[in-house]
Amino acid sequence: MAPQKSGTPTRIAAENRRARHDYFIEDDIECGIQLVGSEVKSLRAGRANIAESYATVEGGELWLINAHIPALPQARTFGHDERRRRKLLVHKRELARLWQAIGREGMTLVPLRLYFNEKGIAKLRLGIAKGKRKADKRETERRRDWAREKQRILRERG
Repeated sequence: MAPQKSGTPTRIAAENRRARHDYFIEDDIECGIQLVGSEVKSLRAGRANIAESYATVEGGELWLINAHIPALPQARTFGHDERRRRKLLVHKRELARLWQAIGREGMTLVPLRLYFNEKGIAKLRLGIAKGKRKADKRETERRRDWAREKQRILRERG
């Protein structure tokens, strides 16, 4: 079996499937995330939701806002707030690049995937995105339908 490439997710904890539908993803970046113990256990159980979350730069730091990681019943005593702000870990050069990207018109930072890498460390894949309009979404859907139809025709003709 071939070894995996570095930076590829091994176990996905949460995925934002609507992100590619709602945004044009221009670039993406992998960053670390500061978590407490009960949050890691909850992620390993696959109980997170990042569909409504976003990232922002505040005070020279990158933050993940509105990500939902539910508390485990076993960790009630030393549990965590389910929707707390979580600090994202990136290099200063990458932070400066992200700051410039979101400074442009209509750009935002959208979480695409929360996963554990091959070392077992939780990582977040952030996308630098621009919002789609309704017409753009229809065009994307048209292209997807045509590609599906084309595959069906090719399959039938052999």
